[in-house]
Amino acid sequence: MKKHLIAPSVLAANFLELGQEINMVNESSADWFHLDVMDGQFVPNISYGMPIIKHIKRLAKKPLDVHLMIESPEKYLSTFRECGADVITVHMEACTHLHRTIQQIKETGAKAGVALNPHTPVSTLENVIEDLDLVLIMSVNPGFGGQKFIYNTLNKIRAAKEMITVRNAKAVIEVDGGIGLQNAEKVLQAGADVLVAGSSVFKAENPSKAIEALKAVGTDIGKLA
Repeated sequence: MKKHLIAPSVLAANFLELGQEINMVNESSADWFHLDVMDGQFVPNISYGMPIIKHIKRLAKKPLDVHLMIESPEKYLSTFRECGADVITVHMEACTHLHRTIQQIKETGAKAGVALNPHTPVSTLENVIEDLDLVLIMSVNPGFGGQKFIYNTLNKIRAAKEMITVRNAKAVIEVDGGIGLQNAEKVLQAGADVLVAGSSVFKAENPSKAIEALKAVGTDIGKLA
């Protein structure tokens, strides 16, 4: 049985010292880099895009978990894969033809994820759950870091876990938004496999120790990709 994964969210890093921040994650007990791409359309903020991800890939020794908070993500899947994305997650709410988009992600060679905003029920995944490698449940409204965790997320995690189990699907459950030591154990107990942590890692006095503490929470929780 493997431990849960920790994916520090680079959005919360100090971009003036990005190389040092990437090396810190490389040398820590973290498992993935979580990269939030925002377009100012799907969410009310703009973050970074392909050039930054290319530079991160040059230094990163761990997989790049790329979360596309953008309109029409299907137009850019191959480009993000070429930039180094190992996991590409698109939003349910941004995809008119979700099944097709999932298949396009897989054709690039990346793992395919679908994200759900706080208002979107888990039941919307019913017809694609067996095609997914990852389900990303947003525990805040997407677009800005440092928000407070929405506790109804725990019910959504349980619902996703039940769907995956009943359908014998392989998807892991990732949770993003307001994650820290104050709620990590409850999130894991509900069924999460991957914790995205931004402010609680990069704003900590000792980010490596913050990652280590999150990694140490709870007990072994089951299969991981």
